[in-house]
Amino acid sequence: MPSFGTRLVGALAERGPFCVGIDPHAALLQEWGLDDDVAGLETFAMSVVEAVAPLCSVVKPQSAFYERFGSRGVAVLERVVAASRAAGALVLMDVKRGDIGSTSQAYADAYLDPTSSLASDAVTVSPFLGFGSLDPFVDTARRHDAGVFVLALTSNKEGPEVQHARTDTGETVADRVLDHLRALNAGAEPLGSFGAVVGATIGETESDLSFNGPILAPGFGAQGGTTADIRRIFGTAAGQVVASSSREVLRAGPDHDAMRDAVRRANDDLRGLR
Repeated sequence: MPSFGTRLVGALAERGPFCVGIDPHAALLQEWGLDDDVAGLETFAMSVVEAVAPLCSVVKPQSAFYERFGSRGVAVLERVVAASRAAGALVLMDVKRGDIGSTSQAYADAYLDPTSSLASDAVTVSPFLGFGSLDPFVDTARRHDAGVFVLALTSNKEGPEVQHARTDTGETVADRVLDHLRALNAGAEPLGSFGAVVGATIGETESDLSFNGPILAPGFGAQGGTTADIRRIFGTAAGQVVASSSREVLRAGPDHDAMRDAVRRANDDLRGLR
């Protein structure tokens, strides 16, 4: 199988840089006229997959919204992964896991090993136990041609107290994370498989976001991020950005055509970045 970076470049060229987050918030289920239970979850999630997975380069289910229903909710998540990949979309599992040793390896196996029923094309992780704690994810991704997106510069108001803190050598924690990604992606063509999560609403940054890897930019659309923001924040790396939104599309449901139109509008808006 080609590397995740190679597959992503092909998908972005074919389908555009917009990613739909499949996040079944209780409030969204209610907006759709569904009960906040497993049946409502399944109806919602599979309807979104049917509408958008044939159009999107990437879909991003947030696992917590499925896990809250226990094993039956995880079974729905398994269906979301399988159906999305069957429709041609890459699946980025949004789990933001971060642990050490054998526990980190177990998480990596759960989401990146093809023998797992939750196996996805890529996963989000947290590096704040030290970047070396992510070695099991890195090694597993390499073994299975998968991808890893590492939190770097997030837009939540609490983020700067960690991400902007200075390391022992003077750079920020975020810059140290980006340096590690730069090393992991060195020499990769056409793009490395190890990406960063950088919010589309972080405002200005002095960090060097050119690290030969993909960038997941949540916060596009309904949360306030615009194409102009992406161009300003990411500069020459804007062509490597996967802009993500959930509410921008999901609130158009349950009408499939309306959700598809929302995806097309977002992709049309973003295509100029590449």
